[in-house]
Amino acid sequence: QKPRKATPQTGEDTLNGHLPPGWQSYMSPQGRRYYVNTFTNETTWEQPSSVPGTPKSPVSQKSSASAVNGYHISGTPVHQLNSGHMSLRKASGDPQTPGSPAAPRRQSKESSLTINCVTFPHPDIMPEQQLLKPSEWSYCDYFWADKKDSQGNNTVSGFEILLQKQLKGKQMQKEMAEFVRERIKIEEEYAKNLSKLSQNSLAAQEEGTLGEAWAQLKKSLADEAEVHLKFSSKLQSEVEKPLLNFRENFKKDMKKCDHHIADLRKHLASRYAAVEKARKALTERQKDLEMKTQQLEVKLSNKTEEEIKKARRKSTQAGDDLMRCVDLYNQAQSKWFEEMVTTTLELERLEVERVEMIRQHLCQYTQLRHETDMFNQSVIELVDQLLRKVDPAKDRELWVKEHKTGDIRPVDMEI
Repeated sequence: QKPRKATPQTGEDTLNGHLPPGWQSYMSPQGRRYYVNTFTNETTWEQPSSVPGTPKSPVSQKSSASAVNGYHISGTPVHQLNSGHMSLRKASGDPQTPGSPAAPRRQSKESSLTINCVTFPHPDIMPEQQLLKPSEWSYCDYFWADKKDSQGNNTVSGFEILLQKQLKGKQMQKEMAEFVRERIKIEEEYAKNLSKLSQNSLAAQEEGTLGEAWAQLKKSLADEAEVHLKFSSKLQSEVEKPLLNFRENFKKDMKKCDHHIADLRKHLASRYAAVEKARKALTERQKDLEMKTQQLEVKLSNKTEEEIKKARRKSTQAGDDLMRCVDLYNQAQSKWFEEMVTTTLELERLEVERVEMIRQHLCQYTQLRHETDMFNQSVIELVDQLLRKVDPAKDRELWVKEHKTGDIRPVDMEI
C-alpha cells in the first residue's frame, strides 16, 4: 500500500518559507517534525541547511551502494540472488526514521519500492560499482552471478565455476606428475640398456687406433648410462616429488573454502525467503486494515473501532517483522559479500602460486635435460676426436711390428 500524501500541519506554512527550495515540513503522528525534499524524495529529521536541496543529515533514498556484476555493496551491502529477486535495504539513520510506519514518506515510483511506508531503493537505478581491481582480470570482480550451462538448462554459481577451475588445476598437476614419472621410467630403462650394451664383448679384439676409439665408444655408453640415471634421480627429487607435495598442500587449502561460500549463499537465500514471507504477511495485514477502515466509514460502531485498532497493531507488528527480516538479510548478504571477496582472492592466490610453482619446476626439468645433453655432447665429441685420429697406416705398422715373422730375404736360384 502506497503512503498517503502528507499534508502540512498548522504553522508549517510559515516554517516552510524558511526552508531551501524544494523542501517541505511535516508532522509525524507522534508529533515529531520531519522534512521532505519534493524533488529527490529525500527525508530527514533535521532541518535542511541553507544550501538549496541539501539537508543536514538526510536519510537518502538514493543508494550510495555500488555494484559488481549486479551485486550492490555499501556499509550494509545489498545483493540480488537472481534476476527475479528484489534487493531490499533498510534506511539508516534514526532508530525511528521517517521511513518507518510512524511517518509517511513521499516516493518515486521509478526509483524506489515502498512497503508499509518504508521506501527501499530500486536495484535498477543503483549505480554500478567500479571494479575492485580494475587493472587486473581478478576473480573478485567477475564471478558474482550465475551462469547457464552449455545446453542452457541449468545454472551454476560463479563461485562454483572457480571451484571447478581449482579442482581441474589440481587434476592437471597430478597428471603432470604422472607424466614426469613416465619420463623417469624411460630414463631408468634407457640407462639400464646402455650399461648392459657397454659391457657387450662384440668387436673387443679390435686393435690399433681403431681399437682405442671403439673401446672409448663402448665406455661412453657406460658414462652416458650413469648420466641418465642421475638425470632420472634428479627428476624424481626436484620435479616429480615437489609437484606431488604441492598438490597435497593445495588440497588442504581447498578444503578450507570448498563449501563455506555455498553455505553462506544458502543462508542468504533463506533470509531472502523470510523477507518475502514477511512482506506478503504485511500486505495481507494492510489489506485487512484498509477493509476495516472502509467499514468504519460506512458504519460507526465501537466494535469496528476496536477491530481497526487491532488491525493497526497487527499491521505495525508485521512492518516491524519485515524490518527485522530485512536487517537479518542485510547482515547475511554483508557476510556473504565479505567472505566472497576474501575467498575469491584466496583462490586467485592459490592459482597464481600453482602456475608459478609448475613453471619453476618445468624450468628445472629443462635445465636438467640441458645438462644431460651437454654431457652427452662432450662424450660424443671425445669419441669423434678419437675416430678422427684413426690412422690405417699407423695401425698397419703397429700390427706388423707386433706380429711380424721376419724380413723378406730374396735368394738367387742356381741352375
